[in-house]
Amino acid sequence: MNDYTALLLGVVCAGLGGELFVRGSVGLAHWARVSPGIIGVTVAALATSSPELSVSISSALVGKPQIALGDALGSNVVNVALILGLALIISGIQSPRDSVKRDFPVALLIPVFTAVLFLDGELSRVDGFLMISMFIAWIVAAVVEARKQRSAAEDVLGEQRRWLVVVSCLAGFVFLVAAGNFIVAGARGIAVAFGVDEFIIGATIVAIGTSVPELATTVMAKIRGHDEVGLGTILGSNIFNGIFIVAVAAMIHPIIVPWHEVAIALVFGLVAVAFVYPPRNGFIQRKRGVFLLGVYVAYLVTILQQ
Repeated sequence: MNDYTALLLGVVCAGLGGELFVRGSVGLAHWARVSPGIIGVTVAALATSSPELSVSISSALVGKPQIALGDALGSNVVNVALILGLALIISGIQSPRDSVKRDFPVALLIPVFTAVLFLDGELSRVDGFLMISMFIAWIVAAVVEARKQRSAAEDVLGEQRRWLVVVSCLAGFVFLVAAGNFIVAGARGIAVAFGVDEFIIGATIVAIGTSVPELATTVMAKIRGHDEVGLGTILGSNIFNGIFIVAVAAMIHPIIVPWHEVAIALVFGLVAVAFVYPPRNGFIQRKRGVFLLGVYVAYLVTILQQ
């Protein structure tokens, strides 16, 4: 099997696994009587970030955590600038400021926090522990806040038949593990063949491949008229990627990447997130989608010049 075939199989497995795991995870949340308000930014976000987690663990275990970092940071740019941009072009998104008041500041802070930790040129195991601590604090705040809210996420994504929940979770997990292995193998081979830095491969090709579940979830929510689910999943996924998945990779194997490469992904990620904050009337217009797609094109051009 050549590298391109492995990468393609990884993308396909990521899409299938993410969709199945989303449905199964939301069904499990229903069984456990978890408030539906937490589904979009926690359970659904975790499920759609599972390919990134699989890539993170696989690449760190083989001593290539740069792919994990590039994938996580690149996926955050893809999630907001590309996927949310496409969703906005379909039609504007209605999302009151109150619905993102907890998650938006965290998503905005993560690039700054990561930049500070990377000032010494390395993301150590201690840095990973600090990220995990921040993630736990966010989860606790999300659980407390979710008790006061309700959302339509369960209606959009949920699968309540028990046998289908179990099958979805198991099948999704298998596909996601396979996706991580295929994507890492393919990306490493391509990086070596073309002399491309592994972080760059992770931040471009791998990031797009592992963001397929977010794309499916966001577009599905948009088409069905549940805007808050799509935006919540995007913000939650960025939080998972930024302070959980990167932390897992760093705790397995310290990450050393040139500062200028990391800075590009962090700056574009920060700009993209900042531009999706809802206006006072809560309606994010289509023109922001055009701008976000422009941000993504600029990101690709900038990072591929390195």
